[in-house]
Amino acid sequence: MAFTKNKKGEMTAQYEKWLNKSEAIFVLTYETMNMKEIDAFRAKVRETGSEAHLVKNTLFNRALAAKGFPQSEIFESTSLVGFAFGDVAALAKVFSEATKGSETIKVKGGFLGKELLTANQVKSLAELPPMPVMRAMLLGVISAPATKLVRTLAEPARSTAAVIKAYSEKAGTAA
Repeated sequence: MAFTKNKKGEMTAQYEKWLNKSEAIFVLTYETMNMKEIDAFRAKVRETGSEAHLVKNTLFNRALAAKGFPQSEIFESTSLVGFAFGDVAALAKVFSEATKGSETIKVKGGFLGKELLTANQVKSLAELPPMPVMRAMLLGVISAPATKLVRTLAEPARSTAAVIKAYSEKAGTAA
């Protein structure tokens, strides 16, 4: 399908806007996917707070070059691009799950920030725990020393209170 010069300019501007908002992008080849499968895939992507779009490779390469991304071979053949506006690992997981059991649908790679990722690196990202779990783990690591300090400072007072209570109970039974 041929596009006018104005339409191509609008598409490139839209790609640049998505690139600005995105923390990471992942690229999938979709040659054998029908529209029903693509729509189901997009729905899963939206659940992660991200978006997936079919892109025109030439125009998308222009947008990447305009934003200072390194040139890459991943934009050959068909490209379905996922833009991670939130949880990068969750989007990588959706892309990785889409390729399981399929020999024709493959993750071609992506970018984390402006760093080029291989397909294996995208799969490694998919193995990370979800963002809420990572935040909880970080909070646990940060709060552990403070919790230990509070316990250490409170222990002498607790021990003294236990001794006083024992004496008061002993004195109460003797009376």
